[in-house]
Amino acid sequence: MRSFAIRVKELRNEKGITQKELAEAVQVNQSMITRWEKDECEPTASAIIKIADYFNVSTDYLLGRNDFD
Repeated sequence: MRSFAIRVKELRNEKGITQKELAEAVQVNQSMITRWEKDECEPTASAIIKIADYFNVSTDYLLGRNDFD
């Protein structure tokens, strides 16, 4: 199963956006995106929802609970 960190990084790279652009879109500091992608900390539930909405995927997909977006 892929982790949140891997999925966020893959989605961001597929969309061709920077960490800064994602941070602005979901209203967090860029350092949080970096920490999430390095699996140094976990996002809040509200951040997970914002990221899922931004990438148009399910929260279950982001959290590695299924392989379907």
